[in-house]
Amino acid sequence: MISVIIVEDNKIIRESLASLINGTDGFSCIASYEDCESLFAQEKLNSADVVLMDIALPGMNGIEGVKKIKEKYPSVSTIMLTVYEDNQQIFDALCAGASGYLVKKTPPAQLLQAIKDVFEGGSSMNSHIARKVISLFQENVSNKKNDDSLLSKREREVLIDLSKGKSYQETADNLFISIDTVRHHIRNIYNKLHVHSQSEAVAKAIRKGLI
Repeated sequence: MISVIIVEDNKIIRESLASLINGTDGFSCIASYEDCESLFAQEKLNSADVVLMDIALPGMNGIEGVKKIKEKYPSVSTIMLTVYEDNQQIFDALCAGASGYLVKKTPPAQLLQAIKDVFEGGSSMNSHIARKVISLFQENVSNKKNDDSLLSKREREVLIDLSKGKSYQETADNLFISIDTVRHHIRNIYNKLHVHSQSEAVAKAIRKGLI
């Protein structure tokens, strides 16, 4: 059973998400809150696997909330679920430690799959993120001499397919690999970005206009 917490200030959306999760086998919404302050005032995070987090919240915003979750509850994964699609918000969330990035118009089945992906240790990447990751590595290729910091041929192929809006399954079918292998390549890409261990690398790239 995957235990999920929702942090969303819109009551209708919050309740709809809770109904979707509780109505799906293998998933359980153990709590929902309208702001981060209420989330941290309770003890539910000790029992959570995944948090669905909005960005624009009253009081502490969702990106700061993710950062605090990673500091205090490192085993809990977070998926940003927001109306924002701009790259600055996406990468700020990524630097803070989020494992997934979805817009609120995401179909229910895709949302549930993303929750399952991050629960299993993966990272959910949409086409917006894939395009920006490609740009980041392209800009840095000429400045990097260590091949270990660059993407492999297969990792580039995965990114290109995702940047075209293909799903994980479509990418797997196109490249004749398993969907688990796609997830493996995405985890490697995130590691090469040093997202969780050296998030300043990504933040610096943003400030320098590389992404």
